[in-house]
Order: sequence, then C-alpha cells, then structure tokens
Amino acid sequence: MAADERAHRLAQLSGVEQGLCFGRIDHQDRPDGPLYIGRIGLRDADHEVMLVDWRAPAARAFYAATPQSPNGLSRRRHLHTRGRTVVGIDDEVFDLDGLSDDDRSGLVGEAALLAALRTGRTGRMHDIVATIQGEQDRVIRSKLQGILVVQGGPGTGKTVAALHRAAYLLYTHRQTLERRGVLVVGPNPAFLRYIGQVLPSLGETDVVLTTVGGLFPGAHADTADDPDTAVLKGSLRMVGLIRAAVRDRQRVPRGGLRIRTGGMDLAVLESTCANIRDRARDLGLKHNVARTFFITEMLSALAHDQQERLERSMREAEEAAGLPDADSIPELEDPDAPLWSDQDIEAARETLWSDPGVQSALDALWPLLTPQRLVGDLLCDPELMATAAAEAEQKPQDGVLAEHEWRALLRPAGAEWTLGDIPLLDEAAELLGADPSAQRARERAAERERLAEERYAQGVLEFTGLFEDQMMGSADLADRHRDFGPPVTTAERAAQDRTWAYGHVIVDEAQELSEMAWRTVMRRIPTRSLTVVGDLAQTGSAAGARSWSGVLERYANGRLHQERLLVNYRTPAEIMEVAADVLKAVAPEQEPPESVRDGDTPPRAVPITASDLPRLVAAELEAVGKGRAAVIVPDARHHEIAALLPEAATDTAPGTLDSPVALLTATQSKGLEFDSVIVVDPAGIIEASPKGGHDLYVAITRTTRRLTVAYEGDLPTALGRLAPDLR
Repeated sequence: MAADERAHRLAQLSGVEQGLCFGRIDHQDRPDGPLYIGRIGLRDADHEVMLVDWRAPAARAFYAATPQSPNGLSRRRHLHTRGRTVVGIDDEVFDLDGLSDDDRSGLVGEAALLAALRTGRTGRMHDIVATIQGEQDRVIRSKLQGILVVQGGPGTGKTVAALHRAAYLLYTHRQTLERRGVLVVGPNPAFLRYIGQVLPSLGETDVVLTTVGGLFPGAHADTADDPDTAVLKGSLRMVGLIRAAVRDRQRVPRGGLRIRTGGMDLAVLESTCANIRDRARDLGLKHNVARTFFITEMLSALAHDQQERLERSMREAEEAAGLPDADSIPELEDPDAPLWSDQDIEAARETLWSDPGVQSALDALWPLLTPQRLVGDLLCDPELMATAAAEAEQKPQDGVLAEHEWRALLRPAGAEWTLGDIPLLDEAAELLGADPSAQRARERAAERERLAEERYAQGVLEFTGLFEDQMMGSADLADRHRDFGPPVTTAERAAQDRTWAYGHVIVDEAQELSEMAWRTVMRRIPTRSLTVVGDLAQTGSAAGARSWSGVLERYANGRLHQERLLVNYRTPAEIMEVAADVLKAVAPEQEPPESVRDGDTPPRAVPITASDLPRLVAAELEAVGKGRAAVIVPDARHHEIAALLPEAATDTAPGTLDSPVALLTATQSKGLEFDSVIVVDPAGIIEASPKGGHDLYVAITRTTRRLTVAYEGDLPTALGRLAPDLR
C-alpha cells in the first residue's frame, strides 16, 4: 500500500514538473508577502506554504481579479518558465500606489493570454491554469451536483475549462471522487490524445478518457453509420426494439416440447411451456438470470413426464405379469401416490441436463445470450428483425419502426461494430444481465484456490513450529503472501467494468451524442453529476442534439444549469467573420463568439485543381514553421486527397497530431486546433450531409492563425466575403 501511494505521488509530481509555479499575487493588505500559485500545493521543511494549489480558495483571486473588482490585489504576476528556469514575466497592476518603489520599478510584460495564443501548436492541448479567464473560472468552480452545460462557440476554451473543472472537483471533493474516478468522453482518439496531458499536468491521473465507441468493454467502434442509419440507431425507439429482441429469444415451442433422451420420448405441453415462460418473465429478473428458473422448471416438467412414463410402464408390466393391482392391496395408504420423491426428481433433472440433446433443446427456447450475440444476430437476420419489430408493435409506447426503417438497419453478417451499435450493446447488456453460472464458477474456483493456499500455509506453520505458538493463523499467512498482481488504479478498474459508477462525467463535443448514446453515458453516472461541453451550432451528426434541454432534461431532475462562453480566444477576428457568415446561413438563431484578437494574415479563397494541392500545402507548412497544419476535406474525397498528400497523417489515431500536416474530415477535426487550415472543396462539405453547413463552420474555425479555402467551380455563397486570390 505504501509503495502504491508513493508511486502515485511520484506520477503526480512528474506530471506537474513543467511549469510548476506560474503565478504570484500581491495583496494590498497582506503583511507577510506575496503568494505563489502553482499546479499543486507544496510546503517547506517547516510546513510553511511555499506554493498554493491553483484550486485552493486562497488562489481564487488570481483568476477572479479584474481592474473593476481587484479582489484585494495590488498586482497579479504571470511567470513563464522553461523547465525550472523563468524565461518571462507579465504583470497586471490593480493598485499602483500599493506597490513599493522596488516593485514599481520592476513591472514588466504583456498579456499572458495573448502570449500563449501566439505559441505554435504542438499536437497537444496546453493547460490554461496560468491564463484562466473570468468566464472560464465560473465554469471551473461550479458546484459538483447536477448537470452543468457549457455552451460555447469555437475557440472559447470550453474543453480545457471542463478539464480544469475535473481537476478542481478532484481537489475540492477528493474523498467523494477519488474512489469513484472521473470519466471524460471525447469525439475521437486523436482528440483524447490531444487533451491527454492536461490533467496529469495538473496533478490528476485517475481519470478515464474514452470515446462513445469505447464505453462498452468487449467491443470498440470508430466508424460512423451513414446519416439515415445513425438517426435510426440513435432514436429511443431502439429501446423498444432491443427489448422486443430479448423477449423474442424467450420462446414457446409450437405444439409443445418433444425430445428423445435415454431411449425414451418425453414431452411437455405447449400450455405448460408457456406458463413456465411467463412465470420466468414475471420474476422481473434480467434474461440470463431468469434463464436459471426457466431451465430448472422445464427440466422438472421433463422429469415428471419421464417418471410418469416409467410408472405407467411399470404398471403395464405388472398387469401383463398378472400381479395384483395396487388398488386391491389394502396395506397401501394411498395407491394413487406417485412412486418417486423430490430427491428422485432432482436426480432426474441432473441426468436430463447432462444430455447434450436436452441442453440444445432448452437453449433454443431460452438461450444464454451476450449483448454481442443478441445485437449481432438482430442486425444481420431479417427474420429476427421482423419478429422483433412485430413484437415491439405490441408495446407502441416504446415507439414503432416501419418496415422500411428496420430493413435499413440490416447489414451483412460479420460487419464491424459502428459507433451507433455501442449504445445498442449497452442497452442489451442492461436487459440480459450477466451469466450467473459463470460467476458462480469463478467464485468456486477462487474458493478452491484460497483453500489450497491456506492448506499450504498450514503446512508451513506446522513445519516451522509457529502453529503451536499460535502466533499466526493459516488464513492470515496465506493473505500476507497472496499475489494480487500489479496494483490496479481506479481508472484501470473503472475502464474494465461496464457497471462502474463514476463520481463525475465530462462529455465533450456533446452535441454529437444521440439519445441512445446519452442513455449509455447516464448509466455510468447515477448521481447525475456531469459537465456537458458543446456547441449546438457545430452539431454535425444527424442524430445529434437540437437543444440541451431536449436531450438532458429527462435525466436532470430539475438540476440542469447552463453557462455560456462568449469570447473566442483562438480564432482571429478576420477568420471568425467568415465563419459567422456560414453560421448565419445554416443556423441564424445561433450567435458566434466574439474574437479577442486580430490576425496577421487575412483568410483567402484560392481556386485550384486537386493536382495543385501539394504545392499549396507545402507553402502553408513553410509559413507556419514549426506549427501544425490541417487539410480538411469532404468525406467522399478523403481517399482521393490522401493519394495526393502521402506525407500527411490521414486518420484519427492518437499519433496523428504529431505529424506536421493532418488530412481530416470535418467530423474528425472536431475539438482540435491547428496553426493553419486548408479547407478543400467547401461545396462538397456542405452537400455531404444534412448538417454539411455546420461541418463547414467547424472546419473554418479549427485554425489559430491562417485559413485558406481551396475550391473548384463556384465558391459557396456563404463564403462570399473571401475575395478569390487569383495570383
């Protein structure tokens, strides 16, 4: 335990090594000097505070102070470090008279935020702990309880604010959250890699980062369905379909069950089978758990039939032999009583279940199912799908699928899982439950192993003479030397357990989640403590959100709170004006955020052919130096453009952002940022899906410095502000 704690502390200290101390605050009325602000709190050998954790109440003024409301500060100083060397200082003065002559003479710097924005992209998101702004600070320090929606346009820092909120909550509610952990759900693996170092840099490591496609242990998906299929799979009508598919696998054989075993033909009436099936359903247990009752009762029915047939055969043999009828023997108290006992029936059940033919017949009526088997069979078998759809119609409150809709869900056997399948698998898992026999087998194996270890420990005690001294029992010695394997962190345990209940959940790019995906997320957070981060104006999925209340109100129990981030720190104003034109064309009810800075290079539109693209990309890479560039293309042209740019990273794998240039679709670029963005074929992006205009808005706003729109034919009307560069 001590070793685990020290390893955890070492990982925490290693994570905050870069930029450990980043700020200082001078109070107007603090006689004992300034406070230094850092990623974690530290004390010296005399237990005096050397560094205040940025999440501590004492550090709040560092973020909350403004010229109008300085929170008692005379100065706020930002420290820029490289390794352990201070390489720059920025001062903000709130009370010049409150500073000493030496302090006034040493004032330096420019705005820390804008300096950070000018830094080239590295393929990793930087933490903003040194440059948190007032509206972001409100998000970070919001209360733990309830669902907090952070609605913010491109570049407003909503993602990194949400991550800092996770660190703040882990600091403030350590006892509550450390045992349960925090889950962060992002849009794709590249995004998770992009944000992966933010929380470790703030001293927090017990956080699970995943996509919706990774929420179900045992299956993983990165590929999206086509828009129409995504809408169907994301609809709550799928709840009724999956429930009906489970009920369809709880069957009654027409004409009853007939089976030959042990040289004898046995039968169970159809009405008896139906009665057992209905009683099993009425238990209110999950499918795989209720199966035990169904199998036991069906075996009992077969055993009774077997015994009745044996008794009838015996009586017929007695009559044929001329033996007296049981009714004529006065010594028998009840001549009609059965000739078997409960123990006989139990023994008969065990014998019957050992027959593979009996097992096969009963499995066909109430099979042991995994979510993968249930959903996989349903999506590739027209007969199963038709039966389940018809069964769902018997409960129309769950929603009904028309024939053309359920036929659209069908696909070839063996197809890979898609993002839309993961919530279906999770729904199936809720209805099926675990295999109780497998769990009992694991428990019996563990018990056998424990007893073997204790017997060995007993032998050691007797051999050494410690047994007679009664200094230690065999169980204690076995426990002390039991190998539990390498220590498992909270995050590792949680990621492997579908039923894990997290202490807090952050969902980024949350506007993309379907109604079924939200059901999957909510099962992981029964306390409904969530930070939901997104922008309705950037919704690209046809199954995504149209309003936050529409998807979240049913889960919030009246505790739904929204914060709006209105300032764009990333995108230069000239580029944001272009994006605002696109947004006005596709979602006039949405307001774009306001940029805080002008750019150095105006955005441009370049009419080129595809063959000219490599030359354009090379020029942009030269312009951004050590920065990163992205080429954003329509889905349908991704392979074509990839052939022209063989050096570009072309997927959303975690290492994609290490490449100088990434070739992405608009969907793949969500949540990411680059020094330069080249948007290829904007008309194609618009026409690719019902949400194509929103995708174009996303593509334009991924840049921090330069934007080039490369097009053939006519430029879309929404981009009319861009004067074509004909040079």
